[in-house]
Amino acid sequence: MVLVPFNIVFYNIFGGEGKGPEIYGTEPWHFYIRNLLLNFNIWFVLAVAALPLFTIQKLFSQTQPGSTVTGLRSIIFISPFYLWLGIFSLQPHKEERFMYPAYPCLALNAAMALHIILVAFGQSDPKTLVGKIPARLKLLVVSMVMLGSVDLGLARIYGIYTAYSAPLKIYEPLERVGSYEDSVCFGKDWYRFPSSYHLPKNMHAKFIKSEFNGLLPGEFSEARTGFGLWSGAWLEPPGMNDQNIEDLGKYVSQIISSLNQADLPQTEIRACNFLVDTYYPGSDPTALEPHYILDVDTWEPVSCVPFLDASRTYTLARMIWLPDMPLIPEKYRRKWGDHCLLKRKVKP
Repeated sequence: MVLVPFNIVFYNIFGGEGKGPEIYGTEPWHFYIRNLLLNFNIWFVLAVAALPLFTIQKLFSQTQPGSTVTGLRSIIFISPFYLWLGIFSLQPHKEERFMYPAYPCLALNAAMALHIILVAFGQSDPKTLVGKIPARLKLLVVSMVMLGSVDLGLARIYGIYTAYSAPLKIYEPLERVGSYEDSVCFGKDWYRFPSSYHLPKNMHAKFIKSEFNGLLPGEFSEARTGFGLWSGAWLEPPGMNDQNIEDLGKYVSQIISSLNQADLPQTEIRACNFLVDTYYPGSDPTALEPHYILDVDTWEPVSCVPFLDASRTYTLARMIWLPDMPLIPEKYRRKWGDHCLLKRKVKP
């Protein structure tokens, strides 16, 4: 029996030397600010401004009966977003997915801030400066800001979809060309594999050695008898550890030529019926990460989908969608590679 919330806190905060989330990479404190600003544009700004705007509104508005209780209740609704953002910004290891639970709180804060701004901006008292602005001009300003935010959001969503959706598309042909219990292997693209649910029944995802030297995911046991209540997914996969130490048992049909660090492990991939690989034009292959796509004697493409080459693409084109048209300067156009599902050729 385990207590999952306790395990999460114990490992991430009291893990000790050689453990903890920082061994999986660290980011600066402003990582989430940049990320949320990129994904939510003006709505993130409004969410952060919710508490200051609410405070200003309370300071300059006339006190009414029951306003204290209402004010405290509003602060309780506003606070979770700040708490979540603050706590996770203090953690050395940061990932975009860690913010997902706070998205509803962000939306609530942004809505409250927008409401406060619209109430102030919509005043019609001619004695105030805002009240002297024509109503149609106010509507124009608000509409431009809202529509601009929507346009930026749509450009971001479509840009991400067109740039990185290849791993969700290439597996469909397996229903046609795959066979019972075929293996689909992953090397450097192991972290782009969405889920085994994308594979036909009885096909298995396997790993081959790449330049990555950390711990790869383990397979759930398929044992159904002999373990009582602890069969199947109850069983812990062998070789797991909490220090991101590589487990050679995670690789398929591996032959280790030497345990010397001077010698690279040689990986045998004959057990792979299919292989997923990404190729970027101009990139340099290595001994563990050759360009499988270019090895036409061994592999044939089953499905290839364009995949954004972030290293050669200008920052703006990585942030939002830009059309690949002559009016866009070459510098700002997106550069592409291929994300492919390959099938081993049958030797004559």
